[in-house]
Amino acid sequence: MVHSRCLLLHQTRFAYYGISSNLITYLTGQLGESTATAAAAVNVWSGTASLLPLLGAFLADSFLGRFRTIVVASLIYILGLSMMTLLALITLLSSSDCQNNNTAKSCSPHHFQIIVFIFSLYLVAIGQGGHKPCTQAFGADQFDAQNPQERRAKSSFFNWWYFGISFGANSTILVVIYIQDNLNWALGFGIPCAFMVAALVLFLLGTKTYRFSIKSKQRNPFARIGRVFVVAIKTRKATLASEDEAQSSQQFKFLNKALLATPDVSLEDGKLCTLEDVEEAKALLRLIPIWATCLVYAIVFAQYTTFFTKQGATMDRTITRSIKIPAASLQLFIGIGIITFIPIYDCIFVPITRYFTQNPSGITMLQRIGAGMLLSSISMVVAALVEIKRLETAKEYGLIDKPNVTIPTSVWWLIPQYLLCGIADVFTIVGLQEFFYDQIPKELKSFGLSIYMSVLGVGGFLSSILVSIINEATSRDGGDSWFADNLNRAHLDYFYWLLAALSAGGLLAFLYFAKSYNREN
Repeated sequence: MVHSRCLLLHQTRFAYYGISSNLITYLTGQLGESTATAAAAVNVWSGTASLLPLLGAFLADSFLGRFRTIVVASLIYILGLSMMTLLALITLLSSSDCQNNNTAKSCSPHHFQIIVFIFSLYLVAIGQGGHKPCTQAFGADQFDAQNPQERRAKSSFFNWWYFGISFGANSTILVVIYIQDNLNWALGFGIPCAFMVAALVLFLLGTKTYRFSIKSKQRNPFARIGRVFVVAIKTRKATLASEDEAQSSQQFKFLNKALLATPDVSLEDGKLCTLEDVEEAKALLRLIPIWATCLVYAIVFAQYTTFFTKQGATMDRTITRSIKIPAASLQLFIGIGIITFIPIYDCIFVPITRYFTQNPSGITMLQRIGAGMLLSSISMVVAALVEIKRLETAKEYGLIDKPNVTIPTSVWWLIPQYLLCGIADVFTIVGLQEFFYDQIPKELKSFGLSIYMSVLGVGGFLSSILVSIINEATSRDGGDSWFADNLNRAHLDYFYWLLAALSAGGLLAFLYFAKSYNREN
């Protein structure tokens, strides 16, 4: 019962994907932004939303606790969604004036509307920052680590948590995006807001049944670990006794100097760094190479809601004579890949591999992450080949300079790349969640999950920077950019080939550091 109530928080993912999945369509349509500008804006917002969990986790682990952080973040979330809904409603009510006026100026969004929309969008990002790391960590806290059965179940928890997220995302894609594209944006934003309110109410109803972690009487964990670095710098020229040197691990030996007392620090004042503090600081440093080498994966991840969507918008999306699938709804197939593969992974793949490896999880967390990175690289190769076919069809039918005409290539050609991306997420995204939760000191579990999210956040920023640089470089001297508004003259295929090469390089670097990480642990 406790676990099921925690999983109700997946309703909030419905709200988030109701905004993020079709944001590029709103920016290029309602706000009139160019494709490249809108893609960069989506990447920056998505990156910010993925980095803010670092702040939310810090507040939760240091001051508020996970439960209170979830409640406060949910209220901010609801405020942002309410403002977006109200703005869309005002725009809808005033649209009749625009239709009765033939001047382009009257149909352009008011500058104040754009400011309010951006403000409300980043309120959602702030709410996401406090909500996302704490809900998953709070859910994992419901398992008793001392109970053998619950300890084994915790590994499956991360699989099924992501299953629930994907189910919520698919519900969004099937319902909300259709409403946004075919009815109106006010209702399209209002539904996620209503679901967010319902999720908060359901969460609060289960308050008396939750397990709450008891905070240690030790000092703030961030202060303790941060002090290790400060003291190590102060005592860098001192000599450490051989017995102290032998007790600590050999990697990052410079941090062992933190075990020494300085004139302003003594054992009596309770601020002396302990061996546990030093080892926890080293544990954080060991995570950095793994984090860095996963950034390329995050750059690929950023394309799901941007160029994949714009690519599909140019293709034949007809299901029947009266039904046409919205371009953003193609992300449904990422969710289908995830929802289909997670039960296969958890119920078939893990037991089979466990028989050969004797590992309770089948394969190690780092092996899981690496497998997903390989699939991600393959998905970019597939995306490039499909884009080549789309461009060749446009040329064959004389549609190069007719961007508003549907290219007679079925949108179903995009399904393989979407499915591969979904399966890759089952390996890498879930692997990253479990890895950073498991390897982080016990008092920093929320922060550990926020580190995984920061991979996606920084990846979004890097994607935005990469797109801006390539757009500037390829549009010089009046040439067509790789991301031209007329995608028939653009070269998304070149971009996908570049991402495939970067993914392969990132995988090689990851394998090197993963081997080193295993050797040190």
